[in-house]
Amino acid sequence: MSKKPEVESVWDYPRPPRLEEVSQHLSVHHAGQEIASTKGSVRVLETSHPPTYYLPMADFTQGVLIPSPGETYCEFKGVASYFDLLIAGRLIPRAAWTYKKPNRGFEKLLGKVAIYASKVDECYVGEELVQSQEGDFYGGWITSSIKGPFKGAAGTMGW
Repeated sequence: MSKKPEVESVWDYPRPPRLEEVSQHLSVHHAGQEIASTKGSVRVLETSHPPTYYLPMADFTQGVLIPSPGETYCEFKGVASYFDLLIAGRLIPRAAWTYKKPNRGFEKLLGKVAIYASKVDECYVGEELVQSQEGDFYGGWITSSIKGPFKGAAGTMGW
């Protein structure tokens, strides 16, 4: 008999957020192409948010990540820089981001990239297809082992 996976409530995640290494295989697919595949990712866990996964830049298909203008600021992680994705000749604007100089405690984000699951066809944690977090401010990946409610949908910014 197989063991049922433990379900995590995003309301048990800490604030400030915690960074964890991930042992599962992650992959990202779009337009029939695998654009990233890794077993070397980390995830950020923050109260009310599904985990945000960061994959090593080196594990993306060469030429997919195109630097995009503009930055945002996170009080915990630092200044985020963005990427467009170039896949099958099409540009997907601001679909990914990175921290070039992550704040103290988040150094393991250096050289890693997060993807908005809503901007690509498929993201997987292990063999499970993830659901994207609602809204375009956060980039959480929702799996069957995560329960909400989740911040990000209309009307939840003030939580």
